Amino acid sequence: MRTSATNRASGLVLLVALLAVVAFLSVTQGSRSIDLTDVLRALGNLGDDGTITSTVTLELRVPRTLVGILAGAALGVAGAILQGVTRNPLADAGIMGINSGAAACVVFAITVLGIQGVSYYVWFAFGGAIIATFLVYTIASMGREGATPVKLALAGAAVTAGLTSVTSAIVMTNIDALNELRFWQVGSLAGRYTPILVGVAPFILLGLVASLGLGRVLNGLALGEDTARGLGQRVGLTRAAAFGVVAILAGAATAACGPIVFIGLVVPHLARFICGPDYRWILPYSMLLAPIVLLLADVLGRIAGAPGELQVGVVLAVLCAPVFVGIVRYARLVEA
Repeated sequence: MRTSATNRASGLVLLVALLAVVAFLSVTQGSRSIDLTDVLRALGNLGDDGTITSTVTLELRVPRTLVGILAGAALGVAGAILQGVTRNPLADAGIMGINSGAAACVVFAITVLGIQGVSYYVWFAFGGAIIATFLVYTIASMGREGATPVKLALAGAAVTAGLTSVTSAIVMTNIDALNELRFWQVGSLAGRYTPILVGVAPFILLGLVASLGLGRVLNGLALGEDTARGLGQRVGLTRAAAFGVVAILAGAATAACGPIVFIGLVVPHLARFICGPDYRWILPYSMLLAPIVLLLADVLGRIAGAPGELQVGVVLAVLCAPVFVGIVRYARLVEA
């Protein structure tokens, strides 16, 4: 559905307000029952006074919510960029081997370097995600035609399969690596404290700012390579820049939260349904819709699994799978 620029801008304002409401729910709701007035008092004081309410609110839930906002925005925008660059509606960060690259480096840290602890894993995961991204792009760029959409998809599948096989072979023969890795690979916002937030925030913010300048060139690529070149675009340079931004965004988000699925796949379709095919609007819409969906799933997982919690990756898989089927079905009806 196509809307005017005014309506699109109004939609962004509404999404900002909705994100604020969802963020408030994320801070105030959870598996631990805390009185709302105590939560508001802790937020108002902005200092840990030693009470359980203050500690849970300021040291656990606030960093967790902020990580969710940043990671959600990063994954949503990364998915939108990938779908634009590859002209593949099923593209997301997984096709570039980001998850498998991050997992491979975490396994290397555990088995070879003997490192343990999520706060250390994030840096190895971030590095592995970036290495895998550029490996996929390098392989796809070989040959006279360069990094075409088909070659990018095939290179991503090949790198993902290779790294996944290596990782599986290692963890199956090393029980310590298997036990450590399985908690990180689920995809979760639990245990994401301030040090992780501080570590990934600069990378995600840099990637988000850079992504907003890609809308026009993604619109050109959507018309086809020949048309984009006719408009004066350097297609190879555009793809390289876009993949660099995706590597930063998806790499940092995966490093912080593990491999959270479906966000980068479903959210760009929702954004496109709301604001139309213009990537100058799809990118900011995805930037706001994705953290809303991620935080809602996280809150639902905490409430439904009380006194424990369901990992957000599991909740998203249950919620987003039927939504994605509906999106695909709607697209087919429109084309018909």
